[in-house]
Amino acid sequence: MKISQLRAVVAVAERGNFSEAALELQLTQPAVSHAIATLEEELGIPLFARGRHGAVLTPVGERILHHIRQAMQHLEMLQEEANIHKHLYGGCVRVAAFRCVATHLLPKAIAQFHDQFPEVNVTIIECLSCLDVEQCLREGRADIGVTSLPTRDEFTTWEILRDEYIALLPPKAQVNSCHLTWEDIARYSPVIVSHSASEKSLNQNLKQLAPFINITSHIPEDSMIVNMVHQGLTAAILPHLAAIPIPPGVQVHSLPKPLEKVICVAIRPQSLQIPSVFKLLEMLKDFDFPTLAKCTF
Repeated sequence: MKISQLRAVVAVAERGNFSEAALELQLTQPAVSHAIATLEEELGIPLFARGRHGAVLTPVGERILHHIRQAMQHLEMLQEEANIHKHLYGGCVRVAAFRCVATHLLPKAIAQFHDQFPEVNVTIIECLSCLDVEQCLREGRADIGVTSLPTRDEFTTWEILRDEYIALLPPKAQVNSCHLTWEDIARYSPVIVSHSASEKSLNQNLKQLAPFINITSHIPEDSMIVNMVHQGLTAAILPHLAAIPIPPGVQVHSLPKPLEKVICVAIRPQSLQIPSVFKLLEMLKDFDFPTLAKCTF
């Protein structure tokens, strides 16, 4: 069943004549006759009674015409909806991001985007880890992902921010010098790092730089880790964004050797995207994200 066949039925029904319907559709009369005859054969019923005075809908043809008009109306609505998305008059952009980015970075950027394109709705999908962000993109549940490098080769990425890893020590911790050492951190065993699977590079770096530190990642929530440090139970190494808000009294230190988490925006290049996705992507790539506060000693 083709759209051209449905249009032919409507035209002939309104004109009552194949010739006038052909003129309206800018087709030849045989083409219109063939379109309707083919549709009648496919449906197994006659839609028109043909005679010397033209074409008249059969009773079943009248009933089917009602459904054809509804179908044509929905096709028009489909095209209007596509035009809305195509011309930034509306639509929705879905952004998947891990929790601390969704909480601390995206709202300001999305507010600026909304000022420029108020009719485009932006939805944030909060993910537990960077791997979950990538899965959202892979399954088509998100248009843009905010994740960390490195990613799989199937994604195109742009760096937007570097998040420093920091050491969190309990309020009563004693540091022997003005600069934190790996030994200062190692006094707290085990030292907790983020539960996220995306922190694999951090674990690898720590094994090389301070293999004597006993680390664990058995706590799933970053906020829980920070609270445990606040209660004097342990020390932790987290990305700065993941640690915010840091309770008063918790000691915040740069690591003996600075380590960073590189945050990026990502898309699947083979996915067909609407213009509003690219507009938001460009804004995120160029957005002046706030610099994280310096560590306090």
